[in-house]
Amino acid sequence: MPIKLPAELPAFEELLNENIFAMDEGRAASQDIRPMEMGILNLMPNKIETELQILRLLSNTPLQINIDLIRIDETAPKNTPVSHMQNFYQLFSQIQHKKYDGLIVTGAPLGNLEYEEVKYWPQMKVLMDWAKRNVQSTFYLCWAAHAAMYHFFDAQKALKEHKLSGVFKHHVIDEKNELVRGFDPEFWAPHSRVAEIEANKYHSVDGLQVLAESEKAGVYSAATLDKRMVFVTGHPEYDPTTLDQEYKRDLKAGLSPSIPENYYIDDDPEKPVKVRWKSHGNLIFTNWLNYYVYQNTPYDLNLLS
Repeated sequence: MPIKLPAELPAFEELLNENIFAMDEGRAASQDIRPMEMGILNLMPNKIETELQILRLLSNTPLQINIDLIRIDETAPKNTPVSHMQNFYQLFSQIQHKKYDGLIVTGAPLGNLEYEEVKYWPQMKVLMDWAKRNVQSTFYLCWAAHAAMYHFFDAQKALKEHKLSGVFKHHVIDEKNELVRGFDPEFWAPHSRVAEIEANKYHSVDGLQVLAESEKAGVYSAATLDKRMVFVTGHPEYDPTTLDQEYKRDLKAGLSPSIPENYYIDDDPEKPVKVRWKSHGNLIFTNWLNYYVYQNTPYDLNLLS
């Protein structure tokens, strides 16, 4: 897919090095098509790493996509240069006049907090309500999936006794749903979170369909029947080394983390990672772009409501 990005964005050069088709704004302007408009609200501390992970997953479609990187407020992130935020990100207040074909809202390390304790929770509520009216389909990841379930359906989360960290087996519930089309009946996916929403709370919501679950990790994916909202509680975007980095970071901080399950060969942190989630991670984003966004979005985005 030709992702349209600023040529100066660090992810641009890396994507080209990985033989992923990205084009700069000058080349994109010469193509006589209506590209999809995509927003990415990046709540993760390491913005640059998360940008690259998500942009990789948006690359498996022939569609041209314009990308807006969005931030919720002007707070300086701990792990991203201020100059990067100033050069490549727009505040939500700067883009809320727009309409989008798709919006991705990332996770955030906020699972231990009550939603009302999150400093930007008021802005998040405004943004989620705005997205429901102004975005064809919104893809909520991890913490954002829990936050949206709470905001829209009053689904309360519960803290787990121990952090859920690792790669877990899931099973597809409805293989006919386009979001999981092409999935194996059982597939693996990474999780890294301290909270969960019980499965019965998803199943009890009218107009919401659970698409994949895990005995250990609970509900993995769910979507509204109108395809306007997708909730994925794991991290299909994670690189092979992301859980390893988190584990070693927590070790260094003296948090005594558990070894990520089903992640290292023989569950031994001294051995290589067993990577077995990348194909399904790519597929869920490709399916979302095709069946939930492209095939349902109006040509004239002003018709969205």
